[in-house]
Amino acid sequence: MPDLLLELRSEEIPARMQRKAAGDLRKMLTDGLVEAGLTYEAAREYWTPRRLTLDIRGLNARSKDIHEDIKGPSTSAPEQAVQGFLRKAGLSSIAEAHVHSDPKKGDFYVAHISKPGRAAEEIIAGLVPDIIRTFPWPKSMRWGPASAKPGSLRWVRPLQSILCTFGPETEEPVVVDFEIDGIRSGNITYGHRFHAPGEITVRRFDDYVSKLEAAKVVLDADRRKEIILADARNLAFANGLDLVEDEGLLEEVSGLVEWPVVLMGEFEEAFLAIPAEVIRLTIRANQKCFVTRPQGEGEALSSRFILTANIEASDGGKEIAHGNGKVVRARLSDALYFWKTDQGDLPDLVELEASAEKFGLDLKKPLDQRMARLDHLNVTFHAKLGTQGERVERIARLAQELAPIVALSISPLEEEMSPKATEGVADPRETTLSGLPAISPSRGEITALARRAAVLAKADLTTEVVGEFPELQGTMGRKYALLQGEHASVAAAIEEHYKPQGPSDYVPSDPVSVAVALADKLVTLTGFWFVNEKPTSSGDPFALRRAALGSIRLVLENQLRLQLVECVRKGLSLYLGPEIEIMGDDAKSSDLLSFFHDRLKVYLRDQGARHDLIDAVITPQSDDLLQIVRRVEALGSFLDTEDGKNLLAGTKRAANILAAEEKKKTAVAETVEPALFRQDAEKSLFAAVNQAEKQAGEAIQNQDFSAAMLALSVLREPVDSFFEHVLVNDEDLSVRANRLALLARIRTATGQVADFSKIAG
Repeated sequence: MPDLLLELRSEEIPARMQRKAAGDLRKMLTDGLVEAGLTYEAAREYWTPRRLTLDIRGLNARSKDIHEDIKGPSTSAPEQAVQGFLRKAGLSSIAEAHVHSDPKKGDFYVAHISKPGRAAEEIIAGLVPDIIRTFPWPKSMRWGPASAKPGSLRWVRPLQSILCTFGPETEEPVVVDFEIDGIRSGNITYGHRFHAPGEITVRRFDDYVSKLEAAKVVLDADRRKEIILADARNLAFANGLDLVEDEGLLEEVSGLVEWPVVLMGEFEEAFLAIPAEVIRLTIRANQKCFVTRPQGEGEALSSRFILTANIEASDGGKEIAHGNGKVVRARLSDALYFWKTDQGDLPDLVELEASAEKFGLDLKKPLDQRMARLDHLNVTFHAKLGTQGERVERIARLAQELAPIVALSISPLEEEMSPKATEGVADPRETTLSGLPAISPSRGEITALARRAAVLAKADLTTEVVGEFPELQGTMGRKYALLQGEHASVAAAIEEHYKPQGPSDYVPSDPVSVAVALADKLVTLTGFWFVNEKPTSSGDPFALRRAALGSIRLVLENQLRLQLVECVRKGLSLYLGPEIEIMGDDAKSSDLLSFFHDRLKVYLRDQGARHDLIDAVITPQSDDLLQIVRRVEALGSFLDTEDGKNLLAGTKRAANILAAEEKKKTAVAETVEPALFRQDAEKSLFAAVNQAEKQAGEAIQNQDFSAAMLALSVLREPVDSFFEHVLVNDEDLSVRANRLALLARIRTATGQVADFSKIAG
């Protein structure tokens, strides 16, 4: 079967657009071919900085003839129905239709449609120009004299040539002929613009690839990546260094060259005083180069970097490496200036005293100065939510509330506390957001550290380095915190409070980091809920889904016992005032809790949990995320046993009978009366329900959900026996009502653990 080769060659396509553009081209053309009635065996896209290429194998030479009968309305149907039939069938008048008769339905119209197949070349010649004109570039341009005309061609960069050949391997392929804005398709392409700029005549894909390779063009982007990575590793190793690998940079660099040539540049060792992250970002952002480190020396960098040229220079690349080195040195000089400036005093310290007093800052410390400036400048966080300074104060207050809870969950100290240390322990009736006894003053250090970390968490936003490289926010805050002697946990929390930022990002475990990270996310969520800026199905501009998922991972992966509703109300109180702690904002709290439930369901499903078990466990009031997960796990394990499967069947049967009778308004006794029992099976079930309900309730109180399931398992046999020997709908109305009440007790006992009616099976 014939193969199709298509190349669209232009001036340089931005690297960030190439992969998607090639995929878009493949999808648009293959979808069009299939819609036109053609089939193909395989299609693969390729790209370089100057071309998008498609290789489509096993394409039909011709589309099939189409014969179709379209049934229409009755011949007596109104005109509106007739016109609709004509539009559907593609007929210009009813005279083109045929009339068929049916003994039962009478006469009706039928359109007999016959469409002859078309040659693949004809279909391709019609599709490609349309694809080029409607191609979904994020940005495109017009060029040349034709650009002044309405409707002139737009492309990401000036389109220079189109290659399009079609034919079987055993025959000479033909050029699929078409033209768009003066560019006619052909069988000509061009090699490397410096090494081999002349014409190359192409027949089909295999000789196209080999001829391009001979003309210094590596067509396959993945192969270019392999060449760059292997040569960079080897060059670094030959110089006693290790390459600091960077997949994102490798992808970008492979899109900047058609013939990769790896070289090594160098800068002065004095620049190594700059933090490694800053050096790496400076070189990456400005020169698209890789950094290296001495072999076996951890995070320390060397003064040599790896660059990728697009030509084989006659001097072996010395001038190219030298030129890149000059630019790198200039950029590192800027970075060094930023680094040193951030460690010095600000010129307007007198103006910052009020802000320093408000947050308890020490203006002798550089990072404290930056936080004071952030507050003093009244930098807006969000028009409806106030300034960054107000945001920081909210985070700090909530972090203080959360820190004791986190400390109890992550690093409980009861066994470490001496009798004297427990003298200040609060009354057990005073509870925290976790529902656990309030922490004693002897544990106050973690609370103080959490507030300090929260106050400094956003300070690096006003530093010179973060101004130049926003992606280093948090990272630079940690470095500056350590330089001014902050506690290690405070420094870590400044960096880690942004974590986790995605499903694969790591979750902090230091109690101070967890408290501040959770406070930051909850303040963000409650704030945007407060001003009704919630995510929609089409957008989430403030990344609130990510904040909720991050909060969930912080809670679950650190096994925090947290009452989420109380946390939400505390967060809302930071915007509404302390009265919210008493009255609450039930609508917003409930809505945000429901949002957390939705995110939790997504998280658990990604972890492999059954959706029906999640739905069975979660109620609108469920606010202990860790408890929900443990319930789901215990329920899943229980239902994998024979006792679990049988109890589920019996419980669902009881619930169905009860629901049906309640729908009919059949009387159900308020309590079970043993005196009305007539059979031993009733007595056995009643005793088992009493036992199971009591033991399951106690196990749930102790957070032992496996024990709760074990307690319910004793119901399996008495439930089976009850349905085998007892007729629920007894003629005696009192007996019937009593038996229905017994079924209700089964529902209540199992409902302590989960809503069994929502479980499949």
